[in-house]
Amino acid sequence: MDFLGWWPFDLNVTWFILVGALLTGYAMLDGFDLGVGGLHLLAKTDEERRIMLNSIGPVWDGNEVWLVTGGGALFAAFPHVYATVFSGFYMAFMLLLFSLIFRAVAIEFRSKQPMGWWRQLWDVSFSIASILSALLIGVAIGNIAWGVPIGADKEFVGNFWTLIHPYSLVVGVLTLTLFLMHGAIYVAMKTEGDLQKRVRGWVKVTMIVFIVCYLVTTISTLLFVPHLSAAMKLYPLLYIVWIVNLLAVANIPREIAGKRDGAAFISSCIVIVSFMAMFGINIFPNLVYSTLNPEWSLTVYNAASSQTTLAVMFNIACLGMPLVIAYTICIYWIFRGKVKLDASSY
Repeated sequence: MDFLGWWPFDLNVTWFILVGALLTGYAMLDGFDLGVGGLHLLAKTDEERRIMLNSIGPVWDGNEVWLVTGGGALFAAFPHVYATVFSGFYMAFMLLLFSLIFRAVAIEFRSKQPMGWWRQLWDVSFSIASILSALLIGVAIGNIAWGVPIGADKEFVGNFWTLIHPYSLVVGVLTLTLFLMHGAIYVAMKTEGDLQKRVRGWVKVTMIVFIVCYLVTTISTLLFVPHLSAAMKLYPLLYIVWIVNLLAVANIPREIAGKRDGAAFISSCIVIVSFMAMFGINIFPNLVYSTLNPEWSLTVYNAASSQTTLAVMFNIACLGMPLVIAYTICIYWIFRGKVKLDASSY
């Protein structure tokens, strides 16, 4: 603690919040990238697809930095979680990594040749990779929420198919529909004319599907994952986060109807942030819940690095995170406004 004598709070809890903030930033930013990719094939013409690609073109790779940073922070602060989850979820994470890489390749390769079949090939690849990435992220979250079989030695007991069960798939579909809605709102904010009008219709459809999935997931969680709502039942004041979430969801169609796409996008961001906040509140102090024996769960205390490591890393985070945030704000400010195609566009 000599490295951080001025910090009055529990370092383990602090790093739980920081890792959560980084992963929330990724979900909020790369979420609309994945949503745009999932909706990509709904565009009617090559020009419309180019507009959709260029709406995320300047920012998609920067958005993924939040995932890399979150993974690095998890490794440094909670190495036992990193080791257990990445070994147990190995196949799922390899599929996710493959999807993210293939998605990036599709973005870059599409514009290299003018032939219709070439662009169609990469359009389909981009869309499938985006949908699969969103679904796999949701399945991973669903497994963390449900719990995974972890033994007394902190090792995962199971295989890839252990992770595929109804609840994880429900959360996977919920995540996919949330990102599709988020992406549709973003495209509406970045486009104009006939495309924008049709995209607003996409927002309405994806929102209806999202709400249905939201209700199914909520009921499933209350019935089958009681430990995930224990904290909010114990401290009713925390229901404020859930109320904020509902109000943000309800505000999206209001803003879209009023053609205030920017305000709708802010509401969509609040939906994602409040979802992640509820998730973090209800799993704490667990990081990975053991379905074999709750006492074998990985927590912010038994899975953490030493206090010295947490302190040193916190000092580094205090220097690095403001730079990442400033860079992100700068990029979005520079590329604000509607998408305009030119010779350098995808």
